[in-house]
Amino acid sequence: MDSSKKIMGMLAFVAFIIVSGFSLYKWVRFGTIDGGSIFFSFLLLSYFFNWITWGQHEGGGEKDELDRHIQTQSAKIGYFALMILSAFILFVSEGVSNLNDIDNYPLLIMVGLTFVTLPITEFIYSRKFK
Repeated sequence: MDSSKKIMGMLAFVAFIIVSGFSLYKWVRFGTIDGGSIFFSFLLLSYFFNWITWGQHEGGGEKDELDRHIQTQSAKIGYFALMILSAFILFVSEGVSNLNDIDNYPLLIMVGLTFVTLPITEFIYSRKFK
């Protein structure tokens, strides 16, 4: 990675630290949680990881076989991690272990959709080759 790409990666990381630090400061000092700051913190963090992985924020241009394999495996692992974390957040935020006591229906539907997204996608994609 050349020096300009390293500088861009560092700038993305510094921007992430500034935005997340400001969000943390507002939470500790004033007791307010800013949804926009949280969203942009995650956006900047993803920008940073794309820069250090591929050398650009869009996730790379021309890819060889190894790059495609890395992306495929990362996507599948990320999918399962997101599934587990969303279920964890649902049960922690609701504070219940009985599914009938859950009141946050949008989050419950999101967790349910995480369980069916991969099988449906694989089914549709497999039809392309059969």
